[in-house]
Amino acid sequence: MAEKLRIVSLGGLNEIGKNMTVYEYGGDMIVVDAGMGFPDDDMYGIDVVIPDFSYLIRNRDKIRGVFITHGHEDHIGSLPYLLRELNIPVYATRMSAGLIKLKLEEHHLVNKTKLITCEAGETVRAGAFRVEFIHVNHSIADAVAFAIHTPAGVCVHTGDFKIDPTPVSGGMIDLARLGQLGKEGVLALLSDSTNVERPGYTKSEKSVGASFDALFRGCEERIIVATFASNVDRIQQIISVAAKYGRKVAITGRSMENAIKVSTELGYMNVPAGVIVDIAQIKSLPKNKVCVVTTGSQGETMSAMTRMAFNTHKQFEIQAGDRVIFSASAIPGNENAIGNVINELYRKGAEVVDERAGELHVSGHACQDELKIIHALVKPKYFIPVHGEQRHLKTHAKLAQEMGMDPRNIVVTEIGKVIELSAAGARITGTVPAGRVFVDGYGVGDVGAVVLRDRKHLAEDGMIVVVATVSSQDGGLLSGPDIITRGFIYVKESEALMEELKDLASQTLEKSAWNNYRDWNAVKADVRDEISNYLFKKTKRNPMVLPVIMEV
Repeated sequence: MAEKLRIVSLGGLNEIGKNMTVYEYGGDMIVVDAGMGFPDDDMYGIDVVIPDFSYLIRNRDKIRGVFITHGHEDHIGSLPYLLRELNIPVYATRMSAGLIKLKLEEHHLVNKTKLITCEAGETVRAGAFRVEFIHVNHSIADAVAFAIHTPAGVCVHTGDFKIDPTPVSGGMIDLARLGQLGKEGVLALLSDSTNVERPGYTKSEKSVGASFDALFRGCEERIIVATFASNVDRIQQIISVAAKYGRKVAITGRSMENAIKVSTELGYMNVPAGVIVDIAQIKSLPKNKVCVVTTGSQGETMSAMTRMAFNTHKQFEIQAGDRVIFSASAIPGNENAIGNVINELYRKGAEVVDERAGELHVSGHACQDELKIIHALVKPKYFIPVHGEQRHLKTHAKLAQEMGMDPRNIVVTEIGKVIELSAAGARITGTVPAGRVFVDGYGVGDVGAVVLRDRKHLAEDGMIVVVATVSSQDGGLLSGPDIITRGFIYVKESEALMEELKDLASQTLEKSAWNNYRDWNAVKADVRDEISNYLFKKTKRNPMVLPVIMEV
């Protein structure tokens, strides 16, 4: 090969979410997905986490397009932030393009972005690459894998997928095309690893429909269903069974309303006339004629389900006897939040039904036997597991070895590592800038590790501000020191300690101002150290101490 194919993941390795992969050949680059992640518990105040785009910005003239596998946030969530920096075309299927357009409207980028809609089976030329869209099953409509044809060979990038022989809509995954590619020869397979620890097969989405039917049949109370807004097939099944039993359906939650609007307009949902009503009309209907479909299956603080449970929803309240169905599994880390919502629902006398009561949720990701089928069909020369934490990637690598792959042709890597594929083999040849960029309000990237460390300190230990006024002539104390605390102690119950702190601060100021005349940074450091040491000895606490010295 005159040129080598380079593959770099900027997200989605050793983490769940913010998936982004870059393919580079010669002077051309394409990007697959531009996802976001959600903040960890210790990322105080952070709204979302996005990939570091600096490598893409540095190579802006080489990028021929962004190709989207499907419309989930962990695959499209960072697109608006990327498109603020780069004017590049975006290629996506109809459902994904509809959801992307809504995001671009929010960020005022619709008229500045070239959004190109493609169908499964189409092939798009992008510089040295030809990107073929291949239909797959997932928990959102119009999901695709990509066969990326390059002069070096074909790479199959699965995106998120499962093998569903009886999908609610859209037809079964195109195994025939994947098998044909395998016969023609595939250089590398990059495959979803999310469910690799689960043996067997993922159940079909249609299996959930029977569970809903049983829960709706004969129920004389109101029914509220919380599920993922993007799972259009699930929402379709809920609406269909509600219509079957004569219930009107109200939708609440902005993301849910947007998903239904897009999928209905594009024909991915079939809603019988008159079934969906405004939530304000629910109060006038008999209980056995009411169904509410809502966001908040993960216990999110501001979600419609949480606001209903805690009586802060403006239009709907949970009542005793309501049947509340959680049609989703808990994302790791959300268990406590979901538990709090469920406890509140029980306090109100509601009946809570979750997946422990039956098949109310199935995954959108392939389990071990499905992954083995893909490996057997594609028969790649090289394998790169993606979309998972370290344990998922290593387990997927082991599964590939069980399928007969040479361990030397399996590359378990990290974000930012450059993989070069050539006739000589696959090897890691370097690194590019990669990592996490924090979005806080309107700020993108202006909150870094130091700010997060301070926020963690404040959240855990509180703060003390020491305010004093000193003379510019001789450094003598003119007023204060005053002690202000937040999140440390309740001042009215600790007056003795506050007086001790004032005395200590006063003594330290006078002594330090004399020894470090006019070097106020040194004086502040002395005050900070003395107060911190004293408080730790006295209380075994370590609040943030901020001295403020005014010179007059």
